[in-house]
Amino acid sequence: MKVRAKCLWHVEQNELGGATRHGHASLKKEIVMTKVSVIQEPAVYLDLAKSMARAVDLIIDAARKGSTLVVFPEAWLPGYPTFVWRLLPGADMGKTDALYARLLANCVDLNNDGLAPLQKAAREHGVVVVMGYQEVDSSQSGSTIFNSCAIIDADGRLANNHRKLIPTNPERMVWGFGDGAGLNVVETAVGRIGSLICWENYMPLARFALYAQNIDIYVAPTWDSGETWLATLQHIAREGGCWVIGCATSLEASDIPEDVPFRDEIFPNADEWINPGDAAIYKPFGGLVVGPMHREKGMLFAEIDPAAAAAARRKFDAAGHYARPDVLSLTVNRARQKPAQFEG
Repeated sequence: MKVRAKCLWHVEQNELGGATRHGHASLKKEIVMTKVSVIQEPAVYLDLAKSMARAVDLIIDAARKGSTLVVFPEAWLPGYPTFVWRLLPGADMGKTDALYARLLANCVDLNNDGLAPLQKAAREHGVVVVMGYQEVDSSQSGSTIFNSCAIIDADGRLANNHRKLIPTNPERMVWGFGDGAGLNVVETAVGRIGSLICWENYMPLARFALYAQNIDIYVAPTWDSGETWLATLQHIAREGGCWVIGCATSLEASDIPEDVPFRDEIFPNADEWINPGDAAIYKPFGGLVVGPMHREKGMLFAEIDPAAAAAARRKFDAAGHYARPDVLSLTVNRARQKPAQFEG
């Protein structure tokens, strides 16, 4: 929700019975705060049905706690494929194939209303949901998996779906390339939201594409963690003059179900913290608000004023008064890239 400014004129009766307005209007700022819940709970690894049910329960719980924005990490549905960092591309190809098949069978297909349970929960509880998930598109090959991020508005509408532009390092063994169709900042019940996924946030032009769309809340779902990643979030908050929410899945080896193929070989130490989480929120122009939530499971809460972002850009507005479009400019291709076009 935006900050709404009410102009209140002080009116007095003069001796002739008329009204006199004194020279200056007093501007009263009505601040509408948004309570954010950042989810730092694991999904049920490689099990879409159980993970979806868990996501709905978490959304309901966050709403009961007063949250109007609920944010999930990268690839939360049905769990980030961390095995790609542990298996060899050649020697372990058979194992990767088996895990890929399990992952593919548990991906979300928007053509079949795959996010409907989340949309229903958002609508019934009046919350905006940002969900990192793995997507398969049955209208194309039905085999390539995309690392996607959905923004669901409080009315249940799918406001945006962004596919990660390029997978990072061994992620390319399981994910395809996205495109610019989802490089949007969209209006929601809690303000204007945009998202880039994990190391997309190191792509200056992708960041600028969001800055150029009057962004209030910048969501950075990730698998990364630690001081370098947190410094990245701080930099984006300062550069973009926006709220920045970073979140990864807090995951221990003991969270991986026993029926996941090769579990004991890939995760031999049951006490290992595979990912510490490190959820954090930074305010416009920089400064930590809350977090990082390190090696903990639960929800990270904060109250933010989305409209504070625009005011923060008075000093530095990367896509406004500090831009030089006569020298530097950006063109974004928002067309959905398809390998085949059918006519007639």
